[in-house]
Amino acid sequence: MKIINLSVGRKIYTSNVYLVTGDWNKLSDVNTLIDVGRDPTIFEKIDQASTGVGKKRIQKVVLTHSHYDHATLLPMIKKRYNPKTYAASTVLENVDVILKGGERLKIGDQEFEVIYTPGHSNDSICLYCKKEKILFAGDTPLVIRTKDTTYEKAFIHALEEISKKEIETIYFGHGDPLIGECKKVLLNSLNNAKS
Repeated sequence: MKIINLSVGRKIYTSNVYLVTGDWNKLSDVNTLIDVGRDPTIFEKIDQASTGVGKKRIQKVVLTHSHYDHATLLPMIKKRYNPKTYAASTVLENVDVILKGGERLKIGDQEFEVIYTPGHSNDSICLYCKKEKILFAGDTPLVIRTKDTTYEKAFIHALEEISKKEIETIYFGHGDPLIGECKKVLLNSLNNAKS
């Protein structure tokens, strides 16, 4: 699996936008965007990316939640590439499949589990790949350093489930990925969230 952050070098405020493809760009691989952001410079980067011969450049879009910095370009993405779109949001237009959590989605050349993580928003999800040991987190608060915030039971339950998984890299909706020590960070966050 290849993961490219299309928002590197951005000029405006936006979320990270990840283009996920298969290692070999096989016809069976599913070229996927994780979030679409709001910076139109991603179109040029998508059109220049190696996405395979005879395939749609973007076949699938998965939104981690519906906030504007993650979802603004969805209508333009739909018009330009006509991907199938997935989100836990019932208010966004242009969503083909409403996610509930527990679904399995092919992204690039791997299978991902959808984990419903209400907390940052009521339509937040994370995407977990067991084989690659990675998690796309969107804006789900997975790095909780203090005990001074109260979290809903549904979020704490989701954080408990995520903390049980073998994760080596977390790709956030903003900023750099967390590589290594993910288990330690997640368990510390869970302890702080429960306090």
